[in-house]
Amino acid sequence: MSFKKLNPLLKEAIENQGFEAPLAFQKKILPKIKGGANVYGIAPKGFGKTTALIMGTIQKLNAEAFEDSPRALILVRDKAAALELKEEFEKFTRNTDLRIYTAYEEHDLEKQREEIYYGVDILIATPTRLNRLYFLNSVHLGQLKLFALHDAEFLIRNNYNNDVLRVTESLQKCQYVIIAEEMHEKYKRLQESFMYNAYLIKMKESTK
Repeated sequence: MSFKKLNPLLKEAIENQGFEAPLAFQKKILPKIKGGANVYGIAPKGFGKTTALIMGTIQKLNAEAFEDSPRALILVRDKAAALELKEEFEKFTRNTDLRIYTAYEEHDLEKQREEIYYGVDILIATPTRLNRLYFLNSVHLGQLKLFALHDAEFLIRNNYNNDVLRVTESLQKCQYVIIAEEMHEKYKRLQESFMYNAYLIKMKESTK
């Protein structure tokens, strides 16, 4: 898949960032995300996993804001990861009206509830804070199109499985993406709960 097939606003942002062609990993995973499939994206650092997720998410949302409820939800390990991913997203959304919001434990809960109420397109959150917001009815996920775990190793280290499963059990039809450096048995077991018929896009250092 070439960048030519992407949304014009996204393609413009990609060009502004100096990308001329997708990396091998991006070439394989972007069509799957664009097509709506559940997918595991497994590759070492430097293969463009984060950028692929950002491009796929923006493409999925047609590079434009819509109503008030999040349409993309990305779970990350902590505050630092949330802010870092938001910064990366903003490199590609400056010429769009997409609204990106981060939710994490270190921020005032009531303030977050109020800010989310006014409208979010892409919500980047830690599992614990997402659960708190969700079960306080502070975030509506009925419009969700894409649910992703970014750098999913945090799922293993911190045993966030239950936090993730509680939310996914409440969702309607949604696309799921897991991004990680290595495949883990815990990720495979998620096929029993929400990663149905997921594709595995896996690359090694030697295939870069």
